[in-house]
Amino acid sequence: MTTVWNRAAGWHRPLMLLVSAMAVLTVVAAVGVVADPRVLTGAPAWLKPLKFAISFTLYGVTLAWMLSLLPARSRAAERAATVIVAVSVIEMVVIVGQVVRGTTSHFNGTTPLNAALFDVMGAAITVLFLAQVVLAVVLLRRRTPDRAGGYAVRLGLGVSLLGMLVAFPMVSQRPAGAPAGITGAHSVGVPDGGPGLPLVGWSTTGGDLRVGHFVGLHALQALPLLAILLDRFLGARLDEMTRARLVLVGGAAYAGVTLLLTWQALRGQPLSRPDGLTVALALALALATATAAGLVLARRSRHAGLALAR
Repeated sequence: MTTVWNRAAGWHRPLMLLVSAMAVLTVVAAVGVVADPRVLTGAPAWLKPLKFAISFTLYGVTLAWMLSLLPARSRAAERAATVIVAVSVIEMVVIVGQVVRGTTSHFNGTTPLNAALFDVMGAAITVLFLAQVVLAVVLLRRRTPDRAGGYAVRLGLGVSLLGMLVAFPMVSQRPAGAPAGITGAHSVGVPDGGPGLPLVGWSTTGGDLRVGHFVGLHALQALPLLAILLDRFLGARLDEMTRARLVLVGGAAYAGVTLLLTWQALRGQPLSRPDGLTVALALALALATATAAGLVLARRSRHAGLALAR
């Protein structure tokens, strides 16, 4: 554990400072959820800062780790990461500031100030998206020591960009019954703030674009974790190329799940109540993934058999 912390201390300093700040904010927001009785859009006022602080903590440490995998320093990647830190801070300042003021941060056009702050957030997240594109391009062009790990990192960045794009349709949502001055919504077909799943608050009465957004964003962690697990438990049985191909299959499946969840939400359908078509497509995706993984393993077995025959 000491070795891990020592390595982390040498990672991209602005990102690690962001991680430290967000970790502190996580504690502050958690206290706020318990101690502050105010409710905004049907949820504890400090719940949004808490969720965003946790998300930025994971995001920052993951990006810093990914940068540490590069065989040589990249100024473009490091500058892009610094830009990500700057706009992340802007995003969190607005979110926390609006909670302190007793109002919402997202989709809030009820006053000129609220509208301006939401525009600032929109500009910040657009810049963050473009900066991550730069990171993805740099990592796409640089070779990493482990092929499966390299694929996982690149796919994680790519699918997380897809997850970010899911947020853009939120601005165009106009559910019936939404308060005047609200310029978008997480939910589809129902107003924000209605009945939702515990903790995450995803709507149980209509579609919710946060589902696909959340799943897509966390490809950054899920796909590298897949590569790590394959190496840890199957590294002695599977060669590097086979593990890399399995990561490709996993990445394609993960992107498919992100798109399926987003399509389900856009149809106004709650995550907890999929219709027959959604279930059928989910089963088809699972079958395609299992088939692709089976073909990869069969190819590996066939090559192994040929090698033994020789």
